[in-house]
Amino acid sequence: MQGEWAGEMVGPDVWETCRELIPAGSVFAFLAEHRDVLFPPGMFADMYPSSNGRPSLPPQVLAATVVLQSLQGLSDFETVQELRCDLRWKAACGLGLYDTAFDPSLLTYFRRRLRHSADPMRIFTRVKEVVAATGVLKGKQRRALDSTVLDDAVATQDTVTQVISAIRRVIREVPGAGETAAERCRAHDYADPGKPKIAWDDEAARATLVDALVADALNLLGHLPEQNLGEKAANAVGLLALVAGQDVEPAEDSDGRDGRWRIAKRTVADRTVSTVDPDARHIHKNRTRHQDGFKGHASFEPESGLFTAVALTSGYGPGNHEAAVACDLLADEEGELTVLGDSAYGTGDLRAQLQADGHSLVIKPPPLRQVIPGGFTIDDFRIDPAAGTATCPAGNTANLGQIKADGTRTAQFKRLCAGCPLRERCTTSRTGRTLNVHPQHELLTAARAQAATDAEWQDEYRRWRPPVERAIAWLVAKGNRRVPYRGVFANSIWLHHRAAALNLRRLINLGLTRTSNTWHLARTTA
Repeated sequence: MQGEWAGEMVGPDVWETCRELIPAGSVFAFLAEHRDVLFPPGMFADMYPSSNGRPSLPPQVLAATVVLQSLQGLSDFETVQELRCDLRWKAACGLGLYDTAFDPSLLTYFRRRLRHSADPMRIFTRVKEVVAATGVLKGKQRRALDSTVLDDAVATQDTVTQVISAIRRVIREVPGAGETAAERCRAHDYADPGKPKIAWDDEAARATLVDALVADALNLLGHLPEQNLGEKAANAVGLLALVAGQDVEPAEDSDGRDGRWRIAKRTVADRTVSTVDPDARHIHKNRTRHQDGFKGHASFEPESGLFTAVALTSGYGPGNHEAAVACDLLADEEGELTVLGDSAYGTGDLRAQLQADGHSLVIKPPPLRQVIPGGFTIDDFRIDPAAGTATCPAGNTANLGQIKADGTRTAQFKRLCAGCPLRERCTTSRTGRTLNVHPQHELLTAARAQAATDAEWQDEYRRWRPPVERAIAWLVAKGNRRVPYRGVFANSIWLHHRAAALNLRRLINLGLTRTSNTWHLARTTA
């Protein structure tokens, strides 16, 4: 059942007796004074539906603790140590001077209740309500979008470690799997969590081990008892099937039917990097920066310095691309916006959607690929979708083909390129230039022209796009580049808590106060 504040403290009230020691204008002082109004008890009533049992710690105390933990980037153990030893934390969370706080596991239980509640992001939602009440965003219609890669909380595993770990999980979670493994799995002692003892510098020994481990995995999967599986057991079986096949291919002289395997000479696009956190993915932010983890996305109001929305997604797949997430970040906005973003948000589909919603776009268009350095790009061709033609810089015209499944059309110049004096600047293909025309070609061409020639657009981008880079720096500061939990959903809640804490700090710096039961800013923002 939900606990309530009884009015008694363990020792003197820190806020009343040591107020002059708490930095004025800090998040600590604000929470000490407004904690119960910011996080009223009724806000958490649905998380504690039972009226029986031992009363919990008042949830507003835990909510204030989570805000400070997210702001400081601390572990549960470190958070409780601060609550026990730091006067600022005691004042902010309403603890007495001699209060030893609580066991760190209570924070885990609180997050679990949040996760299974109707509104897991309610702390972020509550701070957004305070933002709306102050009117700080009134008339501010710019939204800058950006993303960053967040490192996962687990170690990246090699193929051998993943297969052994997945087999051990099936043995642990699936009824009857232990007996099946004892009968049919011979490559390793799966009671031992370590790696097999082989000559790891011997390529043949490694190949033999991989072949045997994959064979064990397939034998185990093929001979599990017929039964209905619970969620944990089903996930364990699915994970084993995934890791047993993602990194291997049939042996060199095998047709794939004789059960002989080797490490594949390629990497699958959506490769699972760890069985400890199957949601983590290998991410290429750019050509030189590779990380394992998740993608964090943010919508930011650059003038006030506030996050209006955040999201955390897996690091791979078209549904997790920046342009795919952008519309969700802007879904709760009212009125027409000026949307700013880098080239990751410059896709034709997103541009069409945002323009249809009435927004103005200050989004950097993706750079055009040049077939030949310094040569012609698609902007040097005249494309007439209505007539179905494309005319090259030399004046030759080719017909656009039928619309493909992805909406593109192709113009093949072929023989028209023979003897063309501009061919060396156009194509290296012996059969002539082939031009692929995007379904939003006219939209993208207009965007590139505007970015290159419109001085007002350029000034807007240079002035208001960079602040979101600072916002991302705030988001990952104090060790928060690495997520603290496993899985997309748990870390999404964490990211919302982090953004809520940063927003609260920003509001306090802008003069957030409460008088006459109303939130407002004590001083104007320039």
